[in-house]
Amino acid sequence: MGFDPGLATLGYGVIEKGKSLKPSMIDYGIISTPKTENLAVRLCMLEEGVKQIVAKFKPDEIAVEELFFAKNITTGINVAHARGVLLLTAVKECGRLYEYTPLQIKQALTGYGRADKHQIQAMVKSYLNLKAIPRPDDAADALAVALCHAQTNKLGKLFSI
Repeated sequence: MGFDPGLATLGYGVIEKGKSLKPSMIDYGIISTPKTENLAVRLCMLEEGVKQIVAKFKPDEIAVEELFFAKNITTGINVAHARGVLLLTAVKECGRLYEYTPLQIKQALTGYGRADKHQIQAMVKSYLNLKAIPRPDDAADALAVALCHAQTNKLGKLFSI
């Protein structure tokens, strides 16, 4: 299971990697919180949403994208709060947590660490043999995190926390 952290929209993607070399998509979606709520309530909503998804799919492992701060530090801090709740909940509910940087995810999917969002989404579609790119973007990003982990899990101890 992969997660793309966010406060307003937290993406999740569930894949299965069986005996075949190619993983298959099980489910994807988002957990959203209303901007009208205060931060603490939104964080509680994210925790409950993550718990429900983990309970539903019972993943063997969870992979999460690490944060990358571009310009808006205020947004980054709120995403960091959401990511903290996600990490805590993932460890408590699953126990096997792995983290990947955006660069690692891009390299795993495209072979190029500076690939753009459209290239990543096209690779998610291709790897999972989907008819369309998953929407919203947060869900596609979460599937990319899950695919990155599926491709690098032979080296899993290097990325686990």
